[in-house]
Order: sequence, then structure tokens, then C-alpha cells
Amino acid sequence: MKPPSSIQTSEFDSSDEEPIEDEQTPFQISWLSLSRVNCSQFLGLCALPGCKFKDVRRNVQKDTEELKSCGIQDIFVFCTRGELSKYRVPNLLDLYQQCGIITHHHPIADGGTPDIASCCEIMEELTICLKNYRKTLIQAFKGVPQ
Repeated sequence: MKPPSSIQTSEFDSSDEEPIEDEQTPFQISWLSLSRVNCSQFLGLCALPGCKFKDVRRNVQKDTEELKSCGIQDIFVFCTRGELSKYRVPNLLDLYQQCGIITHHHPIADGGTPDIASCCEIMEELTICLKNYRKTLIQAFKGVPQ
């Protein structure tokens, strides 16, 4: 039986079914000097490890291993659980915990802004990490524009 002429077979194709290789490029972390705010620490900024969305195909295991090898101790995650699922890393927070990385999850919807109480909580946690010389990272879906 042929599909109706108005429906193209490609309309049903899913990127889930396509065997696309993961990127082999090293995981990029940009280090921001905090000297302008009288802090001797650096703050890491990176894209979402293991992300698989549109043209991005990362490997979550390799990316997480790279974070561990960099000595990352704390990660601030602002993606919602729905966004983590959308980017195909629904268990990322659990994976961080298994790796011994402390996760500070403060979900902020894409394009949204946190309320003042959430901002204060994030800043307080971030300050504690930096004052205790913990190697800290903030992640976003795409990371830092190059």
C-alpha cells in the first residue's frame, strides 16, 4: 500500500532514528576572571554536556569525564527538567551526582528571568563556592558565544 500522495514519507522521519555520530571535538569551557569584583577565582562557563539538539551532537559520558578531569566540583544548572529532556540529557543531574559533582539546580525557563529571591539564593551559593576555592561552572544550553 502506498502512502497518500499528500503525505511525504520524510514528514515522519525523526532525528531519533538517524544514526548521527557524536561530536569528537573537546568539550569547551570558557574561564571568566572575577578580578573585577575583587575575587581571585575564575568561573567556568560551558554548553550543556551531552546535548543532542538540532546540529549539536555531544556525548554525555565523554563530556562528563572531561568535566571531572578538569576538576569541576560544583555546577550551576539553569535548564528546567523539561529542557534537559528536550536536549536529550534527562538524567544529567543524576549523572553529576554519581560523579561526585555538587549540582546547584535553579531552573529558569528559556527566555525567562528568575525572581529576586532566586537571584539572591543563586548568588549566595555561588559566593560560598568561590570563597571556598571550589572549581565552579555555570552551564547554559549553548554556552558562551565565540
